[in-house]
Parts: sequence; C-alpha cells; structure tokens
Amino acid sequence: MKIQEIEKAQEKWGKGIVKIGELKDSLKECRMFTIDFINKMYDYENGIVQFKPTKASDFQFRGDVKAALSYFIGSDSDFIEDKGFALNPWVKVDFENNSINIINDIAIAMGNYFFTDNDGGKTKVEYSFVYKKNDIGDLKIILHHSSLPYSK
Repeated sequence: MKIQEIEKAQEKWGKGIVKIGELKDSLKECRMFTIDFINKMYDYENGIVQFKPTKASDFQFRGDVKAALSYFIGSDSDFIEDKGFALNPWVKVDFENNSINIINDIAIAMGNYFFTDNDGGKTKVEYSFVYKKNDIGDLKIILHHSSLPYSK
C-alpha cells in the first residue's frame, strides 16, 4: 500500500460527499447513490465499522450501514438528530493529512479536512480514518472519527 492510494481514496470520499449534496433534490437517486457510496468506501460488509461522525451526540457511533446512511442523508426516525450532513450541499472537500502510517494492509490517516459550501465558506474538521485493503485491492474505511476543533 502506498500513500498515493490513501490520497486517492480520500479524494474519492470527498467527491462522494459532494455528489450526495448535488443529488439532494431527487431523494430516491440520492439515497441509492449514498448506499452505494457507503458500500464502496466503508467495510460494513465485514462487520462493524467504528464510525464516530462530527455532528452526532445522541447516537454518537454508527456501526452499521443504516446508521451511516442516516448520518449522511437524514430522514430516519431512529436517528432524529440527523439532518443529513452531506446534503448541505458541499462543493468541495479537501484533505490535509498530518500523518499517514501504513502497516501491511492497514493505513491510518489523521489530519484536517475542509468542507467548502456554496458561498465559499470553509468548515474545518479534524479526522482519523483507518483503511484496510481488501482481497481485491480496494481500500475500505474500518474506522472514521471526526470532530470539530476545540475552541476556548
């Protein structure tokens, strides 16, 4: 595994978040795309993914596809706090890696990512992602933790 593979996966993740927001006016298409995005990017097919999204406090951890889907697009009565983070819509997501460690088929990346909205405003979020390369060579997220930076 190489750093460039991690950066490519991050770029793909960011473009997926942007696409979800672009599709927000077509609920069915948006939902289908988001399910596909989750299945391609996250390793839920092999068990629980450790996912702690930024804007989650009542249901902090999203260990299955249903919970992740609700975080990204909302509209699930089991997760009433979810408004659909990816529906904002964002026009760009930029990763700024502080470090990437690669150990065999596992990569750990930590840093900041910046979500740019329609008005050009940027939201800075801290993240840690752990990727695992599967048997066919795809990188899948097995841990995703993000939070807003501490403010005094």
